[in-house]
Amino acid sequence: MCSAWTGLVLMLSACTSTPPEPGAWQPLFDGVSTRGWHNVGKDTIDPRWQAIDGALVLTAAGGGDIVTDAQFADFELELDWQLAPGGNSGVFYRAADSDPVWQRAAEYQLLDDAAAQDRFVASHRAGSVYDLVAAEGSVLRPSGEYNHARIVACGPRIEHWLNGVRVAAYTVGSDDWKQRLAASKFAGQPDFGAARSGHIGLQDHGAMLRVRHARIRALAGCKP
Repeated sequence: MCSAWTGLVLMLSACTSTPPEPGAWQPLFDGVSTRGWHNVGKDTIDPRWQAIDGALVLTAAGGGDIVTDAQFADFELELDWQLAPGGNSGVFYRAADSDPVWQRAAEYQLLDDAAAQDRFVASHRAGSVYDLVAAEGSVLRPSGEYNHARIVACGPRIEHWLNGVRVAAYTVGSDDWKQRLAASKFAGQPDFGAARSGHIGLQDHGAMLRVRHARIRALAGCKP
């Protein structure tokens, strides 16, 4: 429910999550190694994932999906990402450490909207909640440049931001969510995306991916 604002503020403001008291930022990547990450369901990380020039890089297809060692509940996540031309990848959140990650965890879609095959499906474009909520607006930078992703997770309320603009939002368990889920490739999985804590994951979709400046902070006590 929206906060009880008054006057013109109430008329002009959208319903948003109550701002929590944020915790300290924690880096998810130290810039020089792959420490803190492992392949899904394993204790190690494939050597095709490497730390190169301050970025966590999938250098070739076959590296497999990776997840953080740590788990997170309510959080704010930021990272910069870059794909090869025509590239496709994703950021999973509140994910289980079991394969295949994409069948259970919601995904912040990473895509080259100008050249990737998936660009023809609105809910598959960059910033979307993959196959569920299409990103609004057109704020993606050209292929070869870094884009900035931000995910805010507060209880059942999730927001996707791209280059400083909120492009998608949803509430797990809402009627709207249930309708979208029923019309998606995840139909028949009522618990899809419902976990309230889990790992952060990066997808190997067969294309080069570079991630830098990845950091996260807890949003303890936030209220949707």
